[in-house]
Amino acid sequence: VYDASTGERLVDLDAPGARWVAARGGKGGRGNARFATATNQRPSQAEPGEPGEERVLRLELRVLADVGLVGLPNAGKSTLLARLSSATPRIADYPFTTLAPHLGIVDLPDFRRFVLADLPGLIEGAHRGQGLGDRFLRHLERTRVLVHLVELAPLDGADPVEAYRAVRRELEAYGRGLAGRPEIVAGTKTDALDEEGVKAALSRLAAEVDRRVHPISAVTGAGLGALLGAVVAALDEAPPAPAIP
Repeated sequence: VYDASTGERLVDLDAPGARWVAARGGKGGRGNARFATATNQRPSQAEPGEPGEERVLRLELRVLADVGLVGLPNAGKSTLLARLSSATPRIADYPFTTLAPHLGIVDLPDFRRFVLADLPGLIEGAHRGQGLGDRFLRHLERTRVLVHLVELAPLDGADPVEAYRAVRRELEAYGRGLAGRPEIVAGTKTDALDEEGVKAALSRLAAEVDRRVHPISAVTGAGLGALLGAVVAALDEAPPAPAIP
């Protein structure tokens, strides 16, 4: 909650049941019934109350999720969320299908679970509000781990390595610690390539990120077990979500 005129953050309602008084009501006056007497049972006299406080506020929503899915539009984020949880985000084979955050609960063995967020895809200039970027990026601020999805064989022939770089540039330009957040990289839609094609695309992408890239297919389920294992390990080591300035 921010003061609309100064931009000052007044409170961060980031816990279940959190409450905050934005403006206090004025003291109530006394109605005509309070002035009734035995000889004047219907008095016309009344006492006005005092005015309440007024203020103009700006409310900003940031979802509470442990893990955020990042990537260019159509990288497979919504399909992965639907596969790993019971969430039902809108899914289609064109950019910007996701227009608002979707949350899903991922249940794990030993009664563990985490909250996974599918957020609008990034385009270049997202940190300046281009496309749906500003909506997307602010929701990442509470996440503890990022899963960066990169389509291995885009239909438009785009380079997966450049797609990865484009998203990283936006995270770095936005600031607020997003670029330093623990990141797991996954190459998506492996079902659209043959084995040799997957190996070649993964090799180039792994050389760029300098760590393991998880090949996955949210359609067939291939590689999802290993990806979940990496996410859990990252969550076990990740610090708590940072406070919002």
